[in-house]
Amino acid sequence: MQRDELTAWLRLMATPGVGNQSARRLLATFGLPQQIFVQSLSTLQSCVSGTQAQALIDEPPNFWKMLDQTVRWLEAPASNPNMPARVICTLGDPGYPPGLLATEDPPLLLYVEGAQQLLQNGGLAAASAHCLAMVGSRNPTPQGRANAREFAKALRESGLTIVSGLALGIDAAAHEGALAADAQPSTAATIAVVGTGLDCVYPRTNQDLATRIAHSGMLVSEYPLGTPPLAANFPKRNRIIAGLSKGTLVVEAAVASGSLITARLASEQGREVFAIPGSIHAPQSRGCHALLRQGAKLVESAQDVLEELQSLPVKSKVKTKEVAMQQLDIVSEGLANLSNQQHELLGALGFDPMGLDALVARTGWDAATLQVQLLQLELDGHVARLPGGRYQRLASG
Repeated sequence: MQRDELTAWLRLMATPGVGNQSARRLLATFGLPQQIFVQSLSTLQSCVSGTQAQALIDEPPNFWKMLDQTVRWLEAPASNPNMPARVICTLGDPGYPPGLLATEDPPLLLYVEGAQQLLQNGGLAAASAHCLAMVGSRNPTPQGRANAREFAKALRESGLTIVSGLALGIDAAAHEGALAADAQPSTAATIAVVGTGLDCVYPRTNQDLATRIAHSGMLVSEYPLGTPPLAANFPKRNRIIAGLSKGTLVVEAAVASGSLITARLASEQGREVFAIPGSIHAPQSRGCHALLRQGAKLVESAQDVLEELQSLPVKSKVKTKEVAMQQLDIVSEGLANLSNQQHELLGALGFDPMGLDALVARTGWDAATLQVQLLQLELDGHVARLPGGRYQRLASG
């Protein structure tokens, strides 16, 4: 992109009072942004309000500082070949993702940071060809976190790119699973759509994760550099997560979760919505159960997602079945090493969260014996300790 073109796009984005809808109306009327800023006040008023027209005539506050910051950000990888590549993809760019372009409110431009070969080989448009969104609770159960990681890994190994929001909990676990997959590096492992500028990682604890994503996938934002983590921006970015993806898989979500916004947007865009069921006693499962009642596809394995999307070669689906069988073998080996007493305790625990008093009543054992056995099962990865003194059996157990 030439500097004068970049200047016009950024100025349009930075003009106070001119949102995406008005900007798209201006672009439809006058063409590229450069043509907007050569129009007279009266001509602009034929398309937008008088206040908006005057704002377009005036220079946005601190605009040149913003432009210089953006240019430096774009040019930085040229002096450091180890850095990920950086581009800005606009609404008029041939590389703009078609699926996102078809949504009701596509962003005017996207800041993208990612692996050099990915941005040079079709960019975000190519990367979004086989995308699945995975979203969920910021405070998942241990089993929910494990499910997100394992599903993302299996789906990535079957050819999908995992899209999520770099948040704590399910988002981070999905990104981690995709990065851990044994898959071709020629396609994006995972795409993180964030609610800040790309020079700001939120939460900060995900800084290392963001760096790894930038080298094996892509970081994407519609917000200018320097944009801090503002609460209103995170629900808004969910439309991009849904728009980039063929479908959305909700792993765990409370009834009021922002993940349900992503699922609703995906449904409104005609994309598939999937949900993993959970315990009726877990608040993190109620959002998924609500989606299932509304018609979302119930998912018990990665194969369920692949069969519904029908977008990948048969050999990829077969591979996923093989992986699932290998995982069953590993689980069987782990259970074979347990004592009879531990098997009995796991059977009494079931898969719902349960407190110590309830386990005492169910097993007839004293609390001290239970605590010893539960600690050993926890150390072996068969049981997780939950807040409030409760325990939950993990699927691996």
